[in-house]
Amino acid sequence: MSIVATVAPADYTPPGIEEFWQPLFGTDGPLAITRPMLLMALSVILVAWWLLATTRKKAVLPGRGQMGTEAIYGIVRNGIAKDLIGSREFMRFVPLLFTLFVVILTNNFFGVIPPMSFPTMSRIGFPIALSLIVWVVFHVVGMKKHGFIGYWKSLVPSGLPKAMVPFIFFLELITDLFTRPVTLALRLFGNMFAGHILIVLFITGGWYMLTSGGVLVIAGGVTWIFAFVMTLFELLVEFLQAYVFTLLAALYIAGAVADEH
Repeated sequence: MSIVATVAPADYTPPGIEEFWQPLFGTDGPLAITRPMLLMALSVILVAWWLLATTRKKAVLPGRGQMGTEAIYGIVRNGIAKDLIGSREFMRFVPLLFTLFVVILTNNFFGVIPPMSFPTMSRIGFPIALSLIVWVVFHVVGMKKHGFIGYWKSLVPSGLPKAMVPFIFFLELITDLFTRPVTLALRLFGNMFAGHILIVLFITGGWYMLTSGGVLVIAGGVTWIFAFVMTLFELLVEFLQAYVFTLLAALYIAGAVADEH
């Protein structure tokens, strides 16, 4: 109670949604150039540079750069695409899945790397855009393989009583057209949003207590220790969210191109 009593709540403003809208050029309208937009562009440049720099001089005995690139590529190619989509179909989807993984991972890691210190995927527009790409791809490849009628007809398992067919078809249609892309986007967005705002809260709250003097200095030091632990945990979450997004994208594609779809 003594610690709480010494704090002047009005002096500290906790982080809010304004933390995620940071216009750098222009007004606050739709034409503003924001920090997340620049970070996304930067991530594309960094990923392109990294791939070119580590694969320009490919060797049978790879160096550290090539080895690291091949390890990440192997995670996507063998651990996700091949295992889920199957050895006959997987290779044509590897470029898409690999791009999704490295771009999401880079933008997630921006959340804990100064001076960026902002996870781009905490802006809902970016996860929605990536989810829509996946949504279009798995529907298009499914219809190309099974035909338009055959693709949608296969949403209903065979052997169901006729009275249940309309209900099952409606539920599966909602899942394919709405639930999958929405949950794919919200899962990535929610984790990046929550993780970033917690870290900002611990860091800014800890700094407020450290500069308030008295016994609050101890509380501020403990808070910053928690901030460091949260940052390490957030690194794991950022990797896992990139992996899960790519995994689910491959799973949806696998379902669309499966022979028994």
